[in-house]
Amino acid sequence: MRVPFLQFNALHQPLKSDFTKAFEEFIDSNYYVLGSKVKAFEAEYAKFHGITYCAGVASGLDALYLSLRVLNIHKNDEVIVPSNTYIATVLAVSYVQAKPVFVEPELVTYNIDPQKIEEKITPYTKAILPVHLYGQAANMTEIMKIAQKYNLWVIEDNAQAHGALHNQKMTGTFGHINATSFYPSKNLGALGDAGAITTASEELYEQIKMFRNYGSKVRYYNDVIGYNSRLDELQAALLLIKLSYLNQWNQERNQIANLYLQLLADVPEVVLPQTLQGNIHVYHLFVIRCKKRNELMDYLKKHEIDTLIHYPVPPHLQKAYQHLNYKRGDFPIAEQLADEMVSLPLYPGLKTEQVEFVCDTIKRFYR
Repeated sequence: MRVPFLQFNALHQPLKSDFTKAFEEFIDSNYYVLGSKVKAFEAEYAKFHGITYCAGVASGLDALYLSLRVLNIHKNDEVIVPSNTYIATVLAVSYVQAKPVFVEPELVTYNIDPQKIEEKITPYTKAILPVHLYGQAANMTEIMKIAQKYNLWVIEDNAQAHGALHNQKMTGTFGHINATSFYPSKNLGALGDAGAITTASEELYEQIKMFRNYGSKVRYYNDVIGYNSRLDELQAALLLIKLSYLNQWNQERNQIANLYLQLLADVPEVVLPQTLQGNIHVYHLFVIRCKKRNELMDYLKKHEIDTLIHYPVPPHLQKAYQHLNYKRGDFPIAEQLADEMVSLPLYPGLKTEQVEFVCDTIKRFYR
């Protein structure tokens, strides 16, 4: 039985006529940049989260970078980031010439460990940049307490957790400013690159709109050295359609995840993901830790089951960051996760028999 790691058919086929209509309206509008569809999507995405403002940008990395820019974080500043994250989180810090300061994750949730943050705070620390990894919220209650205590900015990286909750509050609403990606594979994915920034601050919102558009509030008048990063009008139209299905798709992700959790519960070689009390997980990825990880992946591949590693090399060991002079052993938890983790197929449309086949194959491997 073939089990791809990811397929879009179940999401997109039922929406093709809506997509086609949106494309025709887009062409006929003769308004292709920052038009009515961008404004409509921004309003609906903000409403979905229960936050006042949303500004669409070109990508998730741009969302992170521009968030740091408008907070005036720059050279010689320090930003606390997880040692276990996708490289974009760290790249954004580098783009503003600040220093990424890595903090280890909790071994249970894989998210940044709040108990390890304070020891990394220095007079140069300006912000904490938590990531809601794999679809689960970081412990924002504790992170916001620390930020308030030390008067630090908080920028959430919400790219992997659209619709996730922490203590009945949605991710992307805790921080002073929050960044997300709508890369196609996300829980809410565009049909290309796209991103957004959410905030409760009108001042930050107005600055973001200016920075994303060449530093201009009025056309041809540039107040700051800005950037060209605008959510594409067509992508906004498609995202607006898909947003109304997000809760339904997240529920299906949870059903699939629960089946995995049930069927793999009796496999001692596999460590299953756990959900922090007070969190609602949305399972952007279903990530397990396991013994003989590479051998298991090879075995699954031979049986036509696709898997991926998120992520094989922690940021501090990437060649791009060798100038920071970190070595293996400096962040042992992140390194352990990189050595043990494997992501199993999980997406709306994945069939029960496919999940059962994946789990049976894993059991056969360890037997």
